[in-house]
Amino acid sequence: MKPLSVDTGSPDSDECTRGNAAATADSASANTFGVSSPSSPRILNLTDALQGSSSNDDSTGGNYSNALDEVVDEVSPGSSSGVSDGDPRDQYKRRGNNFAQSAASSSAYSLTMAEAQMKYEEESFYSAPENEHGDDNIWGLLSGVMGNIYEWYDFAVYGLLASEIGAAFFPQSSKKLQLINSFGVYLAAFLMRPLGAIFFGELGDRLVGRRNALVFSIVLITVPSVLMGLLPSYEVWGAAAPILLVILRMMQGLSVGGQLAGSYVLSVEQSTSRNRGFRGSICDASSVGGFLLASGITTAVRHIFTEEQVNDWAWRVPFWFSLLLAPVLYHIVGHSEESKFWEDRNEQKEAEQVIREEEHAQTSAVVDLVSSPFRRRQLLGMVGVLSATTSSFYILFLWCPIYLSDLRGLLSEANAGLMNFFIVGMFVFLLVVGGKISDSFPHRMDSMRIGLAGIVVACPVMFALFESESATGYFLAQLQLCCCMCLTHGSVAAWEVELWMSDPSLSFTGVAIGHNLAATLFGGTMPLIATFLFYRGEELANREDSDDFIGLLARMLPGLYVSALACVALFCISVVIRHPHDVRTGEKK
Repeated sequence: MKPLSVDTGSPDSDECTRGNAAATADSASANTFGVSSPSSPRILNLTDALQGSSSNDDSTGGNYSNALDEVVDEVSPGSSSGVSDGDPRDQYKRRGNNFAQSAASSSAYSLTMAEAQMKYEEESFYSAPENEHGDDNIWGLLSGVMGNIYEWYDFAVYGLLASEIGAAFFPQSSKKLQLINSFGVYLAAFLMRPLGAIFFGELGDRLVGRRNALVFSIVLITVPSVLMGLLPSYEVWGAAAPILLVILRMMQGLSVGGQLAGSYVLSVEQSTSRNRGFRGSICDASSVGGFLLASGITTAVRHIFTEEQVNDWAWRVPFWFSLLLAPVLYHIVGHSEESKFWEDRNEQKEAEQVIREEEHAQTSAVVDLVSSPFRRRQLLGMVGVLSATTSSFYILFLWCPIYLSDLRGLLSEANAGLMNFFIVGMFVFLLVVGGKISDSFPHRMDSMRIGLAGIVVACPVMFALFESESATGYFLAQLQLCCCMCLTHGSVAAWEVELWMSDPSLSFTGVAIGHNLAATLFGGTMPLIATFLFYRGEELANREDSDDFIGLLARMLPGLYVSALACVALFCISVVIRHPHDVRTGEKK
């Protein structure tokens, strides 16, 4: 084979014994063969042989062939003669040759070894076998649906009661600071979600499987939810009350970090390819259904009880309501099955471990994910795309009711909550329609691009329509953003899982980390950023030299922030992300 010229970026690189490029090459070769240490002598020999020299030395091919045989002996001991097509040694030889061909096929052989590894992993991603275990199992879908409703009901109740909770646990602050402090506790739960993603990703990918990880996440959120409804206020326990509130909220965040991703993965892996978008959208709609249920219960509480009773004690009622859902949920989860796609791949990897060296400890799923340059790029692009979907979701369904009632005084809290309830209900229906539509597109990301372009325009327009001073205008403002979001959100669940489906032993971790990083960075911070932009806009709008146009732009600042994130998402989905549908639509990079 022809030698690969490795670009070290230094004219004196030939004088270096093992420079940065060589070290990168060692890691790339080790990752290709699943060897834990890139400093293995045989890996170092293989790297040297693969790099070769700058001249066309005929001995290079022979050196590489001998080095490859030595590495195969290390990762798969045994005789190299008479192997069958399915022999693991033969598979590792093909893997090494594919990696070498990817490296050598670059223009003028100018790729670094890291770039060659990226190209090899990208080709492996596109050539991964299709999931043939999908059977549209109904119990797996119901398990994810009910689990999402339960978890997201508990999680959303806090945000919808933020003003009452702020008054109960931060009474010495002004109303403005009470709301900000309450949203600060809200953010604390989001900070735990990436840790929950790593924890539950390891459980779901490497230890107990998707189903059991979901069961544990449900148990973990039940206890803090009930305790939050029983927790004494600041007037009774003093400073200990808000501290315990933060701890309980963080426990909720840890649980949610695994629940939604687990339901996505379990449901989509059990789906046939023609129904992934539809079934994934049902899972997503169920999480929104949790918000809908939370919105309905909190709205009912505000209408049944007086404002004084709600501020005093009735805000606790929605937290207690979650106990009624638990028995139904555990019955459904008990009937669900494990993902056969994951079980099959898990058994295959265990067999490969035995064939290699039994004493090699298995690395964690998150280490395997971040050690791959291709997967790191997928993760970065995924977070970029989800920045728009997450921020638009939380600004519409969580912050807008507070904006219309507490911040602007355009509607009462009860009427703002009632309007939000109807918007969420329409979103649930349209979300499933959007998921079904995404299955009919040749490329699933096309429907997402349409929705993202709509969000760019619709979110600032929503805040402009809030200036109409009409209840009809307020409703239509939210509805037009809701319709744009459905095309994007309806595809998200299937899209997230498909990004990682080439390796089901990492898919739970990939979906969970990507989804929860975006939720933390752009969902958890949304109420704080939107509230800051609102007060900043009020200052600009109330300046003596501001005209009507400047005042309108100032009021649109929270929407313009989401619009900017949607532009970032469009770039990531078009340039950064790789998707299996690239092959069938001719968009393979």
